[in-house]
Amino acid sequence: MDDNDRIDALVGQWAQQRPDVDREAMALLARLNRATELVNARTEALSRDYGVNKGDGDVVFALRRSGPPYRLSPTAIARALLMTTGTMTGRLDRLEKRGVIARVPNPQDRRSLDIELTPEGLRMADEAVSRHNATLREIAGGLSDTDRADLDRVTRRLIAGLGER
Repeated sequence: MDDNDRIDALVGQWAQQRPDVDREAMALLARLNRATELVNARTEALSRDYGVNKGDGDVVFALRRSGPPYRLSPTAIARALLMTTGTMTGRLDRLEKRGVIARVPNPQDRRSLDIELTPEGLRMADEAVSRHNATLREIAGGLSDTDRADLDRVTRRLIAGLGER
């Protein structure tokens, strides 16, 4: 039984037990959640290939996206990843230990440190983002251009609506 069949079975059980619940919304969100789980599993697998977890990889990608010299403050990284600076410390420690990032003095304020990709970190980021992009293209490859545009429009509306609540 595939994932869609399992979701249909789950919703069917609710139809029998609680015909008053909105099964359409239940099925839709169950499918959206399952799609997210499957995409995240592929991303985690790619991260493991590089000896990091997805969160650590997000830090590397944030630094790479910043452009040369691939340097940001810990606060700027945390803001870019929608997380606290406390959570960031463990990630930075792991990445520094692997030789992917270095803590360097901030040129404007010698009391603080910035985070910079090392040459090894830059190489890893470029290789990983190419592989990640190929995976994303493969995932989205089963959708037509119209499907992609519809999904983009609908998920934007869903995210905006959830953000307003």
